[in-house]
Amino acid sequence: MPITMQSYSFTWTDPDGTPRASAVAYDRISADRHRTELETAGARDINEVTVKPGELPKLAG
Repeated sequence: MPITMQSYSFTWTDPDGTPRASAVAYDRISADRHRTELETAGARDINEVTVKPGELPKLAG
């Protein structure tokens, strides 16, 4: 049975209103940790995006 690796990235808005996107992809455990860091820093509109290897999220707009 093949093992499928799933990667995640984020888009969010900084507390000052600047839209941001992850420059890296995370595994599940690291993604959960990063989401917590973003929430602690006051980020808004945090969206988790499933990505393929070598792919990163695009900012809306």
